[in-house]
Amino acid sequence: MAYNYEKQKYYNQEYILPKPKWIKIKLPKSFHDINRLKYIIRENNLNTVCEEACCPNITECFNNHTATFMILGNICTRKCPFCAVKKGRPNIIDFDEPKKISETVLKLGIKYIVLTSVNRDDLKDGGANHFLKCIQYLRNNNKIQIEILVPDFRQSLTQSIDIISNHPPDVFNHNLENVPRLYKIIRPGANYKKSLYLLNYFKKKNSTVPTKSGLMLGLGETEKEILQVLRDLRSNGVTMLTLGQYLQPSKQHLQVQRYIPPLEFQQYHNEALSMGFHKAFCGPLVRSSYHANLQIK
Repeated sequence: MAYNYEKQKYYNQEYILPKPKWIKIKLPKSFHDINRLKYIIRENNLNTVCEEACCPNITECFNNHTATFMILGNICTRKCPFCAVKKGRPNIIDFDEPKKISETVLKLGIKYIVLTSVNRDDLKDGGANHFLKCIQYLRNNNKIQIEILVPDFRQSLTQSIDIISNHPPDVFNHNLENVPRLYKIIRPGANYKKSLYLLNYFKKKNSTVPTKSGLMLGLGETEKEILQVLRDLRSNGVTMLTLGQYLQPSKQHLQVQRYIPPLEFQQYHNEALSMGFHKAFCGPLVRSSYHANLQIK
């Protein structure tokens, strides 16, 4: 068996890059609103990707009464080594979850919601019907804009998109995460071309709905590879882009290979706009759903 240096370097714990000065998270003066939001989420037995994925912006978002709800449980069937979400055998679906989310959103006065989910490869539709029910409940009970950040629906791509298209969201998001060369390390079980096809297929069925995708940088990708991914996204109808810095959640996850300076993020932003993206949000702490309500304006 050949020695795989490419894979080994991502897990070499003897070499850890120090965080640069531009990776700074501001803590709020008060945690009152944060604790209240956490209490309401716990009370309704709901999950947020903000907590499960150890998002660096959690204190800011919770303090502003915004959160990205993670449906279909908090255990993922994939084992992506960059992600802090639990892996294993998923729990039984909570069919009251759409109602609980709708009631929670109403209580918090949220006007823009992002719904995402773990991968549910155990389900024939990948969870598409549950996404649909959440959208329907939110539309019926709230005046709200809805963005969904979906998995790749590996087993039922077209069928799942057909289901969601019955009641489409205001923004459809699916992240490519990184460049195709690194998929076997970063997104095992995923397929770059199929993810592009998913975005393209949704856009063809829902031409008026903005499509969005994002990458996390700092995992060994090159500038040439990043720009090619951006061109691939544009050629598949994607108009909204997010680029952020990958941050290692724990010692058990992939290591950061490089910290990208803010100036480089600005250059990618300019390149994206020149390619025809309507919106591009690029920066060290940018995340797919960070300030999502501002991204659509």
